[in-house]
Amino acid sequence: MKAVLNTAVFFVLAGIAASAGAQSTYPSKPIRLVVAFAPGGGTDVAARALAHQLSGLLGQQVVIENRPGAGGTIGTEFGARAAPDGYTLLVGSSAAFAINPHLNPKLPYDPVRDFAPVGAFAKLIFVLDVHPSVPARSVKDLIAIARPHPRRLNFGSSGQGATAHLATEMFMSRAGVKMTHVPYKGAGPAMTALIAGEVDVLFDSMLTTLPQARAGRVRPLAVTTLQRSALMPQLPTIDESGVKGYELVNWFGIFAPAGTPRAAVDRLNAAINAALRQPELNARLSSHGVEPFLGTPDDLASLVRSELAKYGKIIRDADIKSE
Repeated sequence: MKAVLNTAVFFVLAGIAASAGAQSTYPSKPIRLVVAFAPGGGTDVAARALAHQLSGLLGQQVVIENRPGAGGTIGTEFGARAAPDGYTLLVGSSAAFAINPHLNPKLPYDPVRDFAPVGAFAKLIFVLDVHPSVPARSVKDLIAIARPHPRRLNFGSSGQGATAHLATEMFMSRAGVKMTHVPYKGAGPAMTALIAGEVDVLFDSMLTTLPQARAGRVRPLAVTTLQRSALMPQLPTIDESGVKGYELVNWFGIFAPAGTPRAAVDRLNAAINAALRQPELNARLSSHGVEPFLGTPDDLASLVRSELAKYGKIIRDADIKSE
């Protein structure tokens, strides 16, 4: 009996040692980073910049794999169904993880149950812009113009239920104003409409706003973060402009399939945060209107839950339906 027990203990200890050894050598082969959108877009550009830095820090190639389609659903589902071994990761966003679940009840993935959060890495800041013909030089001016005349001003967006649409709905709710929604098929057409004066107001990304503001084609009033942005430090926040507590950004994070070993998740998170401290990566992100966003796996998990609640309320209160 003693011999049998000793043999059993040997195999248990050997198994533990093998597992520990496997975790300590992670990663031992290239890592696939899935982007649920086509090459060349903002998500893809930010992911490639991060992947380049991670490859050096991890000692293994981090290879981008684009799987576009269905507004990001195809790639996100692929990431959820991948083997939970740390070698297939997903670039997730606030749209895929916090907005789409409320607009599509048949979504083929659960943003909480199906993923192991690894770490946030970037946030895309929005700017509240107006057409130069609108006599508003501040958020307070805009509210003073809009509040007495419900729906006289109109606002553009990149589509029904898009982040820019929800940013405006949240602003209207908290500022006590009403404007008329004019959806477009993408951020580019929406900005073109603002420049042409077809719409009066537009929440758009920092990247799109910067060149148009410098050319005097649009007038930026404020940013959507709680702190001023280093990219446009002269702009106040909407919060400091009187709409207290207003904050909305499009964030990006790295997710692994649920069940991925915590040791792999922690190794990846440490590498992501180290990459975000590199001046080269910060410069690449800033050139595309994106700011670094550091944190722990638990921080990202909390962010997903809080964003799900926030966007759910916006969508319910405004009775927004997907197209």
